[in-house]
Amino acid sequence: MIREFALIDVYYLLLAARWTLALTALAFLGGGIVGVLIAALRVSPIAPLRAVGAGYVNIIQGIPLLAWLFVFFFGLPIVMGVQVSPWIAATVAFSVYAGAFLGEIWRGCLQAIPRQQWEAGAALGLSFGEQLRHIIVPQAVRVAIPPTVGFLVQLIKNTSLGAVIGFVELTREGQLTNAATYRPFTVYIVVAAIYFAMCFPLTQWSRRLERKLHGAR
Repeated sequence: MIREFALIDVYYLLLAARWTLALTALAFLGGGIVGVLIAALRVSPIAPLRAVGAGYVNIIQGIPLLAWLFVFFFGLPIVMGVQVSPWIAATVAFSVYAGAFLGEIWRGCLQAIPRQQWEAGAALGLSFGEQLRHIIVPQAVRVAIPPTVGFLVQLIKNTSLGAVIGFVELTREGQLTNAATYRPFTVYIVVAAIYFAMCFPLTQWSRRLERKLHGAR
């Protein structure tokens, strides 16, 4: 039965946005851990480790995110006989996906630091890990902020793909609301406004932090 779009529907959409933010936070945390490892492998002086890092990035980036969601949600029950909830499948898929992109972003930031900085650290007798910790990473953080926050904004919007495996986040709630009210223009204008409200402050915060860090140099 079709009903009118009401304020209660806006409330339900706002509640669903919680799960969008929760999935984003978990995916960014998991992807950040993987990304740090991948970035370290990609700049390692050991060639086989660099190859492992490059292989991971190429495989993950070469397969659509939607396919990874299907792999973890539909594939694991078939291959291993293990039932996976939409929450777990979405979190793992987005973490794997984010790890490849964050790793590549941070690898580029590390390599953007002049080679002389690495050589200076080596001349002081610092190990590879000590060079990263004391010299390279503090400088790379300033370079990394804009692309990292930019990817975080993309990750918030990409969580909408979780709807295809039944994960009820903002976009999926919008689909359910539209099915009940048949007001697609109104529903998706509200959905778009909520996404904007989540993403725009991040962009502004990134710009302020970038100015602050560059001003402190």
